[in-house]
Amino acid sequence: MYASVDTDTDGKLDGKLDGKLDAELDAELDAELVKLLLVGDDKCGKTTFLSRLSAGDETNPIPLLRDIDQPYIFNVSLSGKPFHLEFYDTSCAQHWRLLDPDVIVVCYDIGRRPSLVSMRTFWLNEVKAAFPRIDGLPIVVLGLKRDLRCKLQPDAVVDPQEAYQMAQTMRADRYVECSAVTGELVKLAFEDICITATKTTTAAGGQTEGGCTVL
Repeated sequence: MYASVDTDTDGKLDGKLDGKLDAELDAELDAELVKLLLVGDDKCGKTTFLSRLSAGDETNPIPLLRDIDQPYIFNVSLSGKPFHLEFYDTSCAQHWRLLDPDVIVVCYDIGRRPSLVSMRTFWLNEVKAAFPRIDGLPIVVLGLKRDLRCKLQPDAVVDPQEAYQMAQTMRADRYVECSAVTGELVKLAFEDICITATKTTTAAGGQTEGGCTVL
C-alpha cells in the first residue's frame, strides 16, 4: 500500500507557481528541499520520464523539457507537509559530479539489456566515486520504456525479475518501472520516488531496511 502524493497543481505533477494564493506560496517557501539525481545511459528515457511528469497524463505528444531548465522542480505535499523536489540528470549545466544529491535514481531502458548491465558496471561505480556519502544515500532503480515489452520479442527486453535481481545486486533500496510514452505506472513510480525522497528529511533516512523493495 503506497501513500498518496498530492501535488499543488490540480493533478499535474509539475512545479508551476502561476495563480497560486499567497498562503500556498508561503507554504512552498517553507517546503523542505530534496535533491534527486537521475543517472543512466544516454537515451534510456530519463528526460522523457521527467517531461511526462511535468506535462501530465493527458498531454500528447509530450513536450520535452530542456537541459538548460534544470533543475526540474516539483512541489509536492506528503501527509500535509510541503516538499520542494529538485530533479537533475547527467545533462545538467552544472557538472553532475559537483552536485550534492539526497537520492540517486539509476535508470535503464527496458528495451536495451546493455543499459541494465551498465547500471552496475558503470553508473554505480561513478556515483560511488563522485559522492563520498553514497553509503548513506537511498538508491532507486528506475526501469523506463516499459511499453517495449509489448512491442519487442521477449528475449530482446529485460524481464522484471531480471531487473529486480540486478537491483538487489546493486543493494538498491527501491525498484520501480513505467512507460512515459503510455503513462503506465508513471504516477505510481513518481509517488514511490517522492516517498523515498521525503524520508531523507527524517532521522530514519530514505534507505530501506532488509533489502530492495519493488513497486
